[in-house]
Amino acid sequence: MLFLGASEGPRLKTEPHILVVDDQPDILEALCDHLGRNGFEVYGANSAQHARQLLSAKPIDLIILDIMMPGEDGLSLCRHVAEHSQIPVILLTALADETDKIVGLEIGADDYVTKPFNPRELVARIRSVLRRAQSGHKHFENRYMIFGDWQLDTQRAELCGTDNVIIPLSTGEYKLLKIFLKRRGETLSRDMLMKLTKGRDAHAFERSLDNMVSRLRRKIECDPSAPQFIKTVWGGGYSFMPESETLGRQP
Repeated sequence: MLFLGASEGPRLKTEPHILVVDDQPDILEALCDHLGRNGFEVYGANSAQHARQLLSAKPIDLIILDIMMPGEDGLSLCRHVAEHSQIPVILLTALADETDKIVGLEIGADDYVTKPFNPRELVARIRSVLRRAQSGHKHFENRYMIFGDWQLDTQRAELCGTDNVIIPLSTGEYKLLKIFLKRRGETLSRDMLMKLTKGRDAHAFERSLDNMVSRLRRKIECDPSAPQFIKTVWGGGYSFMPESETLGRQP
């Protein structure tokens, strides 16, 4: 079902196009109506699958995305959007979902609003995020991430050493290594790491996380049994060496 926000007066073709994704019909319709009356062209989707269809068919400028949805959840869709486009995302989160807020921002969300929220605040946040995106200040990652003798190219998802030999990484290994580099020096619990790499269905993959860590150690550590980069924090998870560095774009 497609909702189009109502407007007062004629529309301009230059209006920002907003996609609202929420599985609760009353919230979805109310948001579409409110945003439409505030000068936006609004599309509503009641599932991640419906949102993907609209993203492929409509010129969307920003997404308002609820995290808690049946089937594919908002975090999974947010990750997909961040990996395949530059469309800004504002997450709708429940008050208690502090971890989901952190994970959402880590995987590419630009902002979040906690339910229940003031509709005027949401409009203000939408305009602020759109201004940042249009002025070129939308968050972007440095291309090259350096640690020890290794260089991770985040544009090509490639890891290579000083000999310029590319070390193959699986999708999971690449995501995990990038998370470690972005959060170097922090203790990251298994639950946090699994949410960042797998989304809400993370608990079924806890053993695969430890296996991925072991595989990464075999690829980047001189002695995997005495790792210098990926440290085990007993009872806490893992921590990446704080001496690793991130460099800016190279010519």
